[in-house]
Amino acid sequence: MLGLAGVASISAVAQPVVVDGVKGVVSANVVTFSEVEDYSRPAADALRRQYADQPDLFQQKLNDTLNDSLEQLIERALILKSFDTEGYKLPDSYVDELVQERIRDRFGDRITFMKTLQAQGMTVEQFRKQVREQYIESALRNQNVQREIFISPYKIEQYYLANQDEFRVEDEIKLRMIVLTKAGPDDTNVLKLAREIQSKIKDGTPFAEMASVYSQGSQQHQGGDWGWVQRSVLRKELSDVAFTLPVGTVSDIVDTSDTCYLMLVEDKHAARIRPLTEVAVDIEKTLQLKQQAKLQKDWIEGLKKKTFIRYF
Repeated sequence: MLGLAGVASISAVAQPVVVDGVKGVVSANVVTFSEVEDYSRPAADALRRQYADQPDLFQQKLNDTLNDSLEQLIERALILKSFDTEGYKLPDSYVDELVQERIRDRFGDRITFMKTLQAQGMTVEQFRKQVREQYIESALRNQNVQREIFISPYKIEQYYLANQDEFRVEDEIKLRMIVLTKAGPDDTNVLKLAREIQSKIKDGTPFAEMASVYSQGSQQHQGGDWGWVQRSVLRKELSDVAFTLPVGTVSDIVDTSDTCYLMLVEDKHAARIRPLTEVAVDIEKTLQLKQQAKLQKDWIEGLKKKTFIRYF
């Protein structure tokens, strides 16, 4: 597809080329540049913040977003056209119910709803049309794409064997940690407390109990339990110590400029490839999503073959 420059017109028969389509086309079967901009605005705003100091990269990402949005709007127009030509009907009374439900869920009450529409420059009728079209698009996608897909055990196994790197994991340790935050670089009280805690653990007080009482980490109420972690999860000062500890061993105090740490390694896994039994469900979901994506692509391509589409 050429770069996004104006509009895409969609009709059952060929239409004359629109030279100044950005401002001059108003039709249910036309996607205008302003519609694409409106549809893209949330993503564009996020990109603008993310790439504020990289204008060239921002423009590249924005162009990609605009083109993606154009394709999505064209797909919606194709689906709406299919709804009409295939003789489907959506009663006005049902659309009214959908609108009322949307008002309750999104706005809470009609006053807030009206104020929001006014701020967005949208009329009630435009909002109603939007709700109707979104429902139709969702319903037809579900009907044509979201069907139950069976993935055979053979396909799951073949995917697993062909994509071993996806299931490779680093060395892992099952870790508990006590985190004691210093008030400043010269704070010696925290190191003193860490030594007292270390002494009590050596005397037999469970590590988890001491973590529940003293740790200032987010896992305090879980007894300092970090679960299974890979080396990349921890800061280097911690990983260098933790991954050399024998199972069941409590570390010496790791004293950094801002924090003191005590760690207990409860178990270890060497780097490995996760077994098929552990990942079969995830593979099945992946293959189902791929099959759904193919069904959707085939369906949309079928709609395109029945319709004249022109990009400007």
